[in-house]
Amino acid sequence: MRIRKSITREAAEQALAALTTTIAGAHPGPEPLLLLGIANGGLPVAARLADALAPLRSGPVLRGAIDCSFHRDDIGRSPIPKEVASTSIPADVEGATVLLVDDVLCSGRTVRAALEEVFALGRPARVDLAVLVDRGNRRLPIEANFRGFHEPTAPEESVKVDLGVDPAIVIRSTVSTSA
Repeated sequence: MRIRKSITREAAEQALAALTTTIAGAHPGPEPLLLLGIANGGLPVAARLADALAPLRSGPVLRGAIDCSFHRDDIGRSPIPKEVASTSIPADVEGATVLLVDDVLCSGRTVRAALEEVFALGRPARVDLAVLVDRGNRRLPIEANFRGFHEPTAPEESVKVDLGVDPAIVIRSTVSTSA
């Protein structure tokens, strides 16, 4: 695998700040905004967004996690990771404004599975989607309402988002050099 493109920490921080501003404008309050990070990659992005959104809204920002493992359509081909955060939601989704958050959007299958998990728990008034990186290659008619980067990739490429322990953000697109 070789690195095709790296996005600098500064650019990633700017993208998160722009995402925060756009989301705050679309959801100013006073009703609670329920941010649900899609496990596992969406959890650190949701944490960063929740912390940044809280002072910009007149309503509360609640943060939880969605484990969509059992709703995936590839569960037979792609086993569930051993360490995955379980669904943990700090408020009832019934009638709530929900913002699903993930690190990377590609085919749309993970988002579809996350939507199934949300709707299994109740019927929200509204569900939006925020992603740090939209890489295209959709297999389902799902689009992000809010995105940090649009980074078109080939299906065989991968995008890695690493928020790390410190606030540094590194995004790498890699493509296999083997035939």
